[in-house]
Amino acid sequence: MSPPPTPPAFGTTIVRVALAVSVAFGFVAAGAGYWQVLEGPSLSRAPDNPAVAVAARSAVRGRIFDRGGTLLAWTERDRAGRPHRVYVGPAVSHPIGYASDRFGSAELERAYEAELVGVVSDDPLADVFAKFRRARPAPVDLITSLSLPLQEAAVRALGRDRGAVVVLDPRTGDVLALASTPTYDASAVADPVTAAATFGRLRNDPSQPLFPRATLGRYTPGSVFKIVTAIAGFGAGVLDRSTTFAELPDAIRDGLPVDGFRIREHPGVPAETLDFAAATEVSSNVYYALVGLRLGGERLAEWARRLGFGAPLPFDLPTAASQVTGGSGPNGGFRDAVELASAAYGQGETFVTPLQMALVAAAVANEGRLVAPRLVLARVTADGRRIETPVRDLGRVLAPEAARAIGEAMVRAVNGRLGRAFTRGARVDGATVAGKSGTAELDAGAPHSWFIGYLPAEAPEIAVAVVVERGGRGAERAAPIAGTLFRTYLELRGR
Repeated sequence: MSPPPTPPAFGTTIVRVALAVSVAFGFVAAGAGYWQVLEGPSLSRAPDNPAVAVAARSAVRGRIFDRGGTLLAWTERDRAGRPHRVYVGPAVSHPIGYASDRFGSAELERAYEAELVGVVSDDPLADVFAKFRRARPAPVDLITSLSLPLQEAAVRALGRDRGAVVVLDPRTGDVLALASTPTYDASAVADPVTAAATFGRLRNDPSQPLFPRATLGRYTPGSVFKIVTAIAGFGAGVLDRSTTFAELPDAIRDGLPVDGFRIREHPGVPAETLDFAAATEVSSNVYYALVGLRLGGERLAEWARRLGFGAPLPFDLPTAASQVTGGSGPNGGFRDAVELASAAYGQGETFVTPLQMALVAAAVANEGRLVAPRLVLARVTADGRRIETPVRDLGRVLAPEAARAIGEAMVRAVNGRLGRAFTRGARVDGATVAGKSGTAELDAGAPHSWFIGYLPAEAPEIAVAVVVERGGRGAERAAPIAGTLFRTYLELRGR
């Protein structure tokens, strides 16, 4: 029988315990440092931070301006001396949101609440020790990228229809208009006297006026998605200006057979051997289905990801993720070739936000470079210091020559002899518009109406995405709205 093991010496035990305690304290210190220093600024700015919530109930919030210096939101006091928010009008209700003592905040008012109520400063290190100070930082003002005249024009153009408009500068990502309809009276939500009745009515309205369609609405894109397929085709090297398909004329006449399913062409497409620009001008579903099948699901999904699909977009406000496919199939997520072919021309399980499609148009306009959208240009402190928000270049998604080829096809889609029939109302005098319309077929009811594009085609300054839910007052409703916005922009630029 072997002797029992010798217990460790007392000194050795002490060393082991000390080592274990040191390691534990090391983990605690590292965790504290991470949350206090690295994550501290974001936690301090979080709208659900108790310090932010408490300050928001009583603070005189900072002002919000458009890019030209027009006030969009400010604070007034009622007869009892209580501060409440006032807004320039319903047109800005969705990008700016509301701030209410009773119902909290939304949109930009929520995203920048910590800055607007003065809970954080422009010094992240100082914010770490803010809890030890008696006085908190002064509220800051926000200078947005919005153009109030263009924002109001977008809301007027949408009219009684439900839909959304995004207008941005493709060179900087500045969002000039971010409209969703129906709008609502944010001042009535913020006013303590009218808040309860107003919010209750809005919350129960079946048209969902509180829902920000431009950033969170996900729609079947229809033919505007063909620009994504074109970007993927050129980027992957399976598509160029001269690409044709021998089977195209017969497929346009009789339908394209794909795994027992027949993809039909829409009326007005000539049964000819179309090249890339001609197929884009007449918006041939069969041509783009063939491009998608040649690409394969993996490459279509990968190039869409480069444009921002598959995750929320980097933006000042929350955004929904756009998707090429909702499946988990072996070919880039696509279940089969039928879904892939359908997605290539914007049907199937493809869903997009208006902001995402504005970025697609902007990437083509910007010769293949993608710039993150930007809603806040600068924060202005109480002492007048202006803290700029830098332009964020997301990188090149397409070669310049390929982007120019796609842009030329989009010019034909608006200005060509056959293309005009699909984009009525998009053209403007004095400048060349590049664009693509879309009619998104749904399982039931009228289709969504889409248009994406940019202007001037030779040296783009703005990119636009318009969607009208279920066609509004016509399946081609979106293109005239885009035309109105292009004309408004040119008028404003000429002042």
